[in-house]
Amino acid sequence: QVQLVESGGGLVQAGGSLRLSCAASGRTFSNYNMGWFRQAPGKEREFVAAISWSEGREYYADSVKGRFTISRDNAKNMAYLQMNSLKPEDTAVYYCAAGVVWKYYSASAYANWGRGTQVTVSS
Repeated sequence: QVQLVESGGGLVQAGGSLRLSCAASGRTFSNYNMGWFRQAPGKEREFVAAISWSEGREYYADSVKGRFTISRDNAKNMAYLQMNSLKPEDTAVYYCAAGVVWKYYSASAYANWGRGTQVTVSS
């Protein structure tokens, strides 16, 4: 398995930006697909963005497309989520995830999860 630790969450005003980081350790990071999910109080965990290990393909939820950017640095065992033009609806706990099955939108495809980092966007 790979161990994941998120950081970079915090409180920002609507329209602001935030960059989340995910530090990985353990098994070879470059062989894992990476995803970002989020969960708001009373809601199900939802897909945000993903990037594949093989070709670096990027996919985004419609709600964040054009505002968020996922990236990875395999040499540093890091994944990132750059969040711009933040909205109050983006408020949630954000989770970094790693998996070996390319089903990017499904939480079930990711066997490894971080503990999450809180993102709060004020209106």
